[in-house]
Amino acid sequence: MTGTRAIAELAEHIGAPVRVAGWVTHVRSSGKVRFCALRDGSGELQVVARAQEAPDALLAQMAVLTQETAVVVAGLVRADPRAPGGVELAATELTVVGPSEGYPIAPKEHGVEFLMDHRHLWVRSSRQTAALRLRARIAHALRAFLDDRGFVLTDPPILTPSAAEGTSTLFEVDYFGEPAFLSQSGQLYLEATAMALGRVYSFGPTFRAEKSKTRRHLTEFWMLEPEMAFCDFEENLEWQERLVAYVVADVLTHRRAELAVLGRDTTVLERVEPPFPRISYDEAIERLAAAGFPVAWGDDFGSPEETALAGMFDRPVFVHRFPTRQKAFYMQPDPLRPEVVLAADLLAPEGYGEIVGGSQRIHDEALLAARLAEQGLDPAQYSWYRDLRRYGSVPHSGFGLGLERLVAWIGGLEHVRETIPFPRTLNRVWP
Repeated sequence: MTGTRAIAELAEHIGAPVRVAGWVTHVRSSGKVRFCALRDGSGELQVVARAQEAPDALLAQMAVLTQETAVVVAGLVRADPRAPGGVELAATELTVVGPSEGYPIAPKEHGVEFLMDHRHLWVRSSRQTAALRLRARIAHALRAFLDDRGFVLTDPPILTPSAAEGTSTLFEVDYFGEPAFLSQSGQLYLEATAMALGRVYSFGPTFRAEKSKTRRHLTEFWMLEPEMAFCDFEENLEWQERLVAYVVADVLTHRRAELAVLGRDTTVLERVEPPFPRISYDEAIERLAAAGFPVAWGDDFGSPEETALAGMFDRPVFVHRFPTRQKAFYMQPDPLRPEVVLAADLLAPEGYGEIVGGSQRIHDEALLAARLAEQGLDPAQYSWYRDLRRYGSVPHSGFGLGLERLVAWIGGLEHVRETIPFPRTLNRVWP
């Protein structure tokens, strides 16, 4: 509101009269002093009214304030190292802007389904706001890293005529009588813009119709997807580890308060420096077999296998050169071993699984056509994509980074549903 100060700015106004707008989180009394905790999105503030200083009407108002009542408070900013932010507000006047009666989320344990049914209110809690502020800072750092290094933001379509990652996880929609699909990835389109702009990226929502109930999966999530012309597999891995290390360092600099609210042990994050360890798929199979997992060459890795592999290292680890038959049609086979592709997954420690997946892309048109045929995909649907190999094709690479998994790992969050304002899962599309 006009003339109000953000709570986060009050340390700059000690000794000055200010007005603050926010929501009441709780109230209490101690003798002849009343306290009101206020939040405004930028921080938390202790509002104090003392009987010998404040008007009787103000003391009476503060006595009946309820959780989440919206108020504007006027008063004098005072230094207090015991208070949140190191300051308190000695109130002289209070105006109720929006009353709140019977707020359903009390300071007690609630079940997950109850909290998800009230997600529109649950996001107001200190833990959830910390998670969302962490998400915003991570998104900022991701963009800053790429923007400052010559990458150009481009925006692929959300509605697409074909699959990028596999036809079994597509959400189909009716597009004026023709089938279309919600995008699983902007990668194919980014390859086209990379041939125009060199280094590009997109950052937006993607959709996977996966019938999964794990703590790592959402049906709608945000993905950062850089794509680079004249970039081989090894350089692609270097970009990934530099980006992840940059984001972690940025968070440690700018969001320690939020990490503290989330209870995050930051010693794990402080070890995240490149180069990251790298193991081949072959070595991963050997390590898993030695650890007692019943795996054979050609098997895909699930959450238990990824967790076990990541637990063998003190920072994120690349697993590279997966079997060709496991991976998408566009991935470049290793010239020395065509049964594996030049692809890698970056696994986060502590059981968070894959946070980045990338590969060198096929740049030979004949090989791409053969791979489409092998996977039973209609070459006509990909004719424009094949054109990229006909007209000035070059080696190129890229990767996709899942924002929610990255936020969950950095914040030490148990489930990705806490990393996005309104999560979409297998059994939830409301509110």
